[in-house]
Amino acid sequence: MDTTDPEIVFDDMGNCNHCNSALDRVKKMWLPEKNGEKILTGIIERIKREERNNEFDCIIGLSGGVDSSYLAYLAVNKGLRPLVVHVDCGWNSEQAVKNIENVVKTLKIELHTFVVNWEEMKDLQRAFFKASLPDQDIPQDHAIFAALYNFADKNKIKYVFNGLNFATESIMPGNWGYQAMDYRHLKSIHKRFGEKKLNDYPHVNFFERYIYYTLIKKMKIINPLNYIDYRKDEVIETMKRELGWQYYGGKHYESRFTKFFQSYYLPVKFNFDKRRAHLSSLIVSGQISRGEALNKMKENVYAENEIDNDLEFVAKKLDWSPTEFKAIINLPPNRHQDFPTNENLFRFGIKSKEYLKKVFK
Repeated sequence: MDTTDPEIVFDDMGNCNHCNSALDRVKKMWLPEKNGEKILTGIIERIKREERNNEFDCIIGLSGGVDSSYLAYLAVNKGLRPLVVHVDCGWNSEQAVKNIENVVKTLKIELHTFVVNWEEMKDLQRAFFKASLPDQDIPQDHAIFAALYNFADKNKIKYVFNGLNFATESIMPGNWGYQAMDYRHLKSIHKRFGEKKLNDYPHVNFFERYIYYTLIKKMKIINPLNYIDYRKDEVIETMKRELGWQYYGGKHYESRFTKFFQSYYLPVKFNFDKRRAHLSSLIVSGQISRGEALNKMKENVYAENEIDNDLEFVAKKLDWSPTEFKAIINLPPNRHQDFPTNENLFRFGIKSKEYLKKVFK
């Protein structure tokens, strides 16, 4: 990490606030030793016991990426019966599609695909670009999680398995993105810049996510990868060998849109390179050295002329010419806080959860 994060702070030892925070949280959030395996085994046995009379005992969202693919592999090998859902937002790479097919076929699991209304997704993504904001993945991310929760609820599945993990995602500056589940924020941007009504777009508001699903429906979100010795390179080799899975070149690059947004839009418009945070997370979890990370930062994400091809591809899908799209990218940048949000409500919710955990420890 460096000063491309304008809020970064270095201590007297030269360590930044992101690494210090991650190292402080690592023992609480990542349990790769025997204790973690013991806890995970206990969770899985409880799920099997409680859901033994149901067709499925958990639900997993499958993107074809590293984390979700390995999560499906882990669940099946632990004897679980997952319902696997793929939410198609219109940007899948060919390799992601092949990975999904290979995972489902090899593990012999049932796949349900939810296709997001493309005209509505396109209109929402156009609105976010017009708003000139850093986190352009919010329309996709919100739809994916909302569709997954809705699908779980309809099928009376209580346990949602999530691929989020500390080992590869412990560091991310707050001003490089924003809370994808803030539907108020999403709606405010669409109201100002959108042109179509969002009739079919899957969404979940604060009450539904944290009150209805969690307290009323008793839905539990589990992060199994935080209980194992999750090492990215080893996981990739295992999936290549066992599932016929292939890597697509970068974190979240299973989506063609995300690859363009992270590798071109953010560096050009905001001077943010998310690889710094992704690689720093791997350093903190002991998977690579700082020297190796610095060498990886020298590598070009795009091959020669590939940037122009992807820019033209994204522009065309969003019904813009390359010239129009470049003009929008060149608009003055904004912050997510320049638009209405539920940020204070989310902060209150997190503090309340931490307080209740202490009280009822």
